[in-house]
Amino acid sequence: MQKTIHRIVVVGIFAIAMAYLESVIVVYLRDIYGINNLLTDLITEVDKYVKIEIGREIMTLIMLASIGIIAGKNLQEKFSYTVFAFGIWDIFYYIWLYVFIGWPQSLFEWDILFLVPLPWWGPVLSPVLIAILMCAGAVIVILKSFQNIKVRLNLYDWLLFSGSILFALVIFMEDAIRVLPGGIDAVARVRPTTFSWPLFLIPIVGMTYFVFRLSKKKPV
Repeated sequence: MQKTIHRIVVVGIFAIAMAYLESVIVVYLRDIYGINNLLTDLITEVDKYVKIEIGREIMTLIMLASIGIIAGKNLQEKFSYTVFAFGIWDIFYYIWLYVFIGWPQSLFEWDILFLVPLPWWGPVLSPVLIAILMCAGAVIVILKSFQNIKVRLNLYDWLLFSGSILFALVIFMEDAIRVLPGGIDAVARVRPTTFSWPLFLIPIVGMTYFVFRLSKKKPV
């Protein structure tokens, strides 16, 4: 158990350090573009920095997957450590931004969450809630792996897991999806106006129930 806890801590520290680096980059980008309010100050065209930023986001995912692959002993652990690292990284990204520039002042402030494959928009609280659930589910699976319990997902589990994630992604990208027929320039100009918390609670409840089911998995 001690080695497992040690791995979890080390992966967490790695993710916190990555979050520091990413938040620093965002601080620099905000200064470059003079962004104080994302909804009004964010650029409406795709320039060289946007293209570089998309590449950086993809590389971030590769780095998180790499630490998961290194830390885990089997496929179940490798995936779980990756998910855990992603969750910690996402949470501490906002913590570091608050330390550096005092943003976000509220968990309900809008943020552009990701750019791949389309821009994701949502209040800060929305990805944080998902990140917390990711961390909880990943730790449960890692600890079960320590007990030599292989978590096997049935069809219902997979539908619950994939359906909840897909639903959340559609909510984050719905504005970009709506204007996608107008081309990439239209996507770059789109800004969110409202966030449907009642709809978003559906995938959150689904993910929460999925984590609960993970905690109840028995040896097979």
